[in-house]
Amino acid sequence: MKFTKMHGIGNDYIYVNCFCEQVEDPAAVAQLLSQRRFAVGADGLILICPSEVADFQMVMYNADGSRGKMCGNGIRCVGKYVYDRGLTDKTIVTVETLGGIKTLDFTLKDGVVDSVRVDMGAPIWQPEQVPVIFSGEKMLDAPLTVEGKTWQVSAVSMGNPHLVTFVADVDSLNLEEIGPHFECHEVFPERVNTEFIQILDRENLKMRVWERGSGETWACGTGACASFVVANAMGYCGKAATLHLRGGDLLIELAENGHILMSGPASFVYDGETLML
Repeated sequence: MKFTKMHGIGNDYIYVNCFCEQVEDPAAVAQLLSQRRFAVGADGLILICPSEVADFQMVMYNADGSRGKMCGNGIRCVGKYVYDRGLTDKTIVTVETLGGIKTLDFTLKDGVVDSVRVDMGAPIWQPEQVPVIFSGEKMLDAPLTVEGKTWQVSAVSMGNPHLVTFVADVDSLNLEEIGPHFECHEVFPERVNTEFIQILDRENLKMRVWERGSGETWACGTGACASFVVANAMGYCGKAATLHLRGGDLLIELAENGHILMSGPASFVYDGETLML
């Protein structure tokens, strides 16, 4: 199987062009090849496929083999792949995901994609659609007890479930210890991605993330969008902010129609071929 390793500010995936390749058991392939030090190593597997409702389809699996609905960094890499590898000559394309159809707008430099702006759609607050077990209209700045400690948290979906909490210092957190307890908390029937946010000022937020199925990753595009949405709702930032993640920065903006726009880079690492299947 031929594959391409790519990353969006350190959020790395194994990409397979399913216009040319066929992957029989993608969940097993994701588990096998995502192992760091023992295989390719990645946060998961993304298949670039034909679509009947959009220009392309993105099918993603987390490192543990579970199916993912949406990945903001991953979809930017899909955009770079399809343009730079000649699958399209359009600079605006649509991509089908389990989190809905997303529109990608490419910025080119020297004939290749330099950055991608993604219309991530409108945030979803309704608890049953996040999903989160919560009795109010939306879970915004609400208390949640995790392993005996009470945190102020907010739950929102950007095509996948997110929990956002604000802390004084993200670098001091032991995410390996606390992350799994958030991910598998009983109020999240489909588990949850958790963002820990430090407010630097009204235009800059610092973020660490524990992703369901992958653990701590260097970046999460949907998580950055969710964090901005919550920060904006609580008055911590205006209509645009830069999210500083371990792997790099993302610009998140609130459009006039209520949609969230995410802009950032996408990078090739290498092409490869594996016989480990």
